[in-house]
Amino acid sequence: MVQGIINIGSNSIRLAIYKIDNGQVTALLNKKHPSGLASYIKKEKMLQAGIDKTCQAISSFKVLLETFHITNISAFATTALRNISNSAMVIAQIMQKTGVSVTVLSGTEETALDLFGATHAMQTQNGLLLDIGGASTELVLYENGRIVNSISLSIGSLNAYEQYVQYLLPNKKEQKMIKNAVLAELAQITDFASRPQTFICGVGGLIRATGRINISLFNLSMDTAEIKVSNMKKMIKLLENDEENELLSSETLKVLLKTVPGRIETIVPGLIILHTLSRYFKSTTIVVSKSGIREGYLYKNILTAKKQTAKTISPIEDKNESNYAAS
Repeated sequence: MVQGIINIGSNSIRLAIYKIDNGQVTALLNKKHPSGLASYIKKEKMLQAGIDKTCQAISSFKVLLETFHITNISAFATTALRNISNSAMVIAQIMQKTGVSVTVLSGTEETALDLFGATHAMQTQNGLLLDIGGASTELVLYENGRIVNSISLSIGSLNAYEQYVQYLLPNKKEQKMIKNAVLAELAQITDFASRPQTFICGVGGLIRATGRINISLFNLSMDTAEIKVSNMKKMIKLLENDEENELLSSETLKVLLKTVPGRIETIVPGLIILHTLSRYFKSTTIVVSKSGIREGYLYKNILTAKKQTAKTISPIEDKNESNYAAS
């Protein structure tokens, strides 16, 4: 069996294709369409331009799937369609124009699938899971593989960039504004334990992109999956904007083009969010998970329904995602 899964997020729309054979799962392909849907939401409604962009991305994925005669297709959306008032209309248009039915996950479902996918790959049973999206940031405390508590902060890498950054990269003043916005969100949460978490399990494209920058700047092995929190300040410093000159240095541009060409605008705001949360929880290490919400969706909603037990994932990355293929 070959299964295609489409994930509609606030920053990008992704297609993952998996081969399932006797309970073993192999990732065959992972493609990303940088949609930036969060920027198409005005007054809690998605603009027609954003709907059209979503349909175009899904249609291009369908062409690829049909080329390889893949008929098993599932599609789901998270914050991008969950937090808008015209969600039903958007889903209806997607179905009409592409023939693909989209399920909108609740916040509870999203965090549960994030956790299941990440911990299944990492075999970690206790800790803090973090996923920085384009329009929100999800935090999940878990013990013995079960969710203890979860929260969603209404700040992500894309909306932070749009709200606080004037040029391509944030300067020191803008960085402080993003940091303060994250702390202000945390200050409003009264039922989420802020006890120290030695390590963070990071999922999602933004944290994988951070992992690639970490490997490049500190000359680490390509299979390195850990980011030292103590190194993050150095990463942000290198990538910050000069207050007196909005032009990028050649060194900064080289790093960005080499490691995160599709995230040049959002990577530093995302790094600041990640660093702020890491310091808040007194973490020393961020472990980058190769699996996340799409794998969780595959295991829980597809394989479980077929009464199969998936044993392993063997990621095969495309050129856009380098060492971190999934989620």
